[in-house]
Amino acid sequence: MRPVPDQLIPTFVFDDRVELARVLADEVEQLVARPAGLVLGLATGSTPIDTYREFARRHRDSKLSFARVTTFNLDEFVGLHADHAQSFRRWTRENLFAHVDFDATRTHFPDVDARDLAAASRAYEDAIRAAGGIDLQILGIGRNGHIGFNEPGSARDSRTRAVELHPWTREDAAAAFGALELVPQRAVTMGVATILAARRLRVIALGVKKAGIVRETLRARQDSSLPSTWLRDHGDVRLYLDREAASAL
Repeated sequence: MRPVPDQLIPTFVFDDRVELARVLADEVEQLVARPAGLVLGLATGSTPIDTYREFARRHRDSKLSFARVTTFNLDEFVGLHADHAQSFRRWTRENLFAHVDFDATRTHFPDVDARDLAAASRAYEDAIRAAGGIDLQILGIGRNGHIGFNEPGSARDSRTRAVELHPWTREDAAAAFGALELVPQRAVTMGVATILAARRLRVIALGVKKAGIVRETLRARQDSSLPSTWLRDHGDVRLYLDREAASAL
């Protein structure tokens, strides 16, 4: 791990994605050990998968327990039932919860099945506040600068809500769904302000396709057209990159 000096977000480059996962897991393990426990914000997909595998390894090999950890997922597609092959609820269960001793009563997902998505979104905000707020939020960055599903145009003060997905976001998901027309057009996501309210933000970007947006996140003018630039307002944010994602810096 090497720091990249003079960046608007503290930025670290890793030669090995496994090392990145270990560094992030080290921090989470320290927080898990606190008497107050941990409220953890979860992302999904290929970006955090190595970190979740490291959680599972520590649970298996070192008996690290996550039973007192409370989790809140960032987002979910509207229109997918919980067992749909591409739902984030199923992905999280299969790739994390099935391998670690999380208490199911402490795990939370945005309610995309509610008739009133606005009311359900407000209830999600209420649940986060009732848990004491998120201690550490794991994030990725979309190639259009989205964080969660806060697409370009998302205001800094936005909260959990239903959103229309950007064409690029749907295109990126098309292969997993089998065709573009099968990708939902809407999702429920934590808002930008919800994300920024977390006490710690750990942002992961991997691969050369993320190099351009990493550069823009660090250097572009802050604007709702590039939601990832709002991350620069946070007091405890770190950007973790592999060499390819850092190649444009």
